[in-house]
Amino acid sequence: MTGFSYRGGVLNAESVPLPRIAEAVGTPVYVYSSAVLAERFERFRRALSGLDATICYALKANDALAVVRTLADLGAGADVVSEGELAIARAAGVPAQKTVFAGVGKSRAEMEAGIGAGILQFNVESLPELEALDQVARAMGRKAPVALRINPDVDARTHAKITTGKSENKFGVPIDEAMEAARRAVGCAGIDLVGLAVHIGSQLTDIEPFRAAFAKMVDLAMAVRAAGMPLKRLDLGGGLGLSYAEEAPPTPEAYGAMVKEVTRPLGLPLLFEPGRHLVGEAGMLLTRVLYVKAGRSRRFVIVDAGMNDLIRPTLYDAHHAMLPVAEPGEEDHLERVDVVGPICESGDVFAEQRPLPPVSSGALLAIGTAGAYGSVMASYYNARPPAAEVMVKGDRFAVIRPRATIEEMIGRDRLPEWLAPPKRSRSSA
Repeated sequence: MTGFSYRGGVLNAESVPLPRIAEAVGTPVYVYSSAVLAERFERFRRALSGLDATICYALKANDALAVVRTLADLGAGADVVSEGELAIARAAGVPAQKTVFAGVGKSRAEMEAGIGAGILQFNVESLPELEALDQVARAMGRKAPVALRINPDVDARTHAKITTGKSENKFGVPIDEAMEAARRAVGCAGIDLVGLAVHIGSQLTDIEPFRAAFAKMVDLAMAVRAAGMPLKRLDLGGGLGLSYAEEAPPTPEAYGAMVKEVTRPLGLPLLFEPGRHLVGEAGMLLTRVLYVKAGRSRRFVIVDAGMNDLIRPTLYDAHHAMLPVAEPGEEDHLERVDVVGPICESGDVFAEQRPLPPVSSGALLAIGTAGAYGSVMASYYNARPPAAEVMVKGDRFAVIRPRATIEEMIGRDRLPEWLAPPKRSRSSA
């Protein structure tokens, strides 16, 4: 994995040994590589060379301010799905005119925030949303720039919970209703129809669903323009997958070549919204072994990270690489173990029957390809503050999101006035 390698018998993030981070920050802790973020973004951008293309990073993959700022400094815009993500993008220095507001359930307050910020466009997903946005914009004396998100009814051939372009999914305007939706948008005094958008899912490992969806969008865009409704851009979304196990997703170069081929007749500026593809391989979750337990039929490696820190294996049966931080020797035999967390759930499992070299209490493990949909989906389940987060650049590292203390966690709560404060015991006086 680029950015993470063994040096002197120890796994490093760039030029920082992971044990140094564990000692300074504690575990569990997310570790991100600045070099990988830059490499992934630049490769994606090069693959689109020759196109009038804007890359808007999808914050839902990882919204750490330092991650967003790193990509913004490289030239990325932002794809946001909430007022909170919009605020993070602005705080990270992403220009409003490179910000897309997506999402199927925007509130009126979020619409006001987007209009007030002067964003590039709203990706509108239904006629009721279009009507609400029109009302909000007119009340503000403004016009809201809109791209209609179209559901092309294309099977992305990905996990059922992250496919978004089939007719039974909640996302987008059905493609057979798109022309009427475009006419409705043009007729709204508070709406400026600037484009069409599509996004068929996440973690696609086959290029053909992209090709099918994009071809439908090009045909639709040409029909919209032929009907006298000018368009300024076409938004092709994100979704390009990673190799977590043995997947072979399209390379950025193959993806870029396909986009150029399919969109050539249209001649419109394009938007892209990669998320996972840019940040997934840039992050690892560093965790320490608490115990090794011999069960009746299985051997369990119990670590201090839990499903509250990384829920993807529990939620999606997702595969993540497991690397011992101490480099295994050639003579180390492998044994099949279950790597599990401390959460009081049988589903708190990171890997089942995974071949690993022998590890013992106190050893460090690195869970790979954890930069996307790890920290953003973390929770306080079992009253466990989620993992801290660190970014590495060369031989330096910095804490970019500290782990909350127990006191800070409890401090989020408020007692109602009818509940008296708990009495202090003599022993605590």
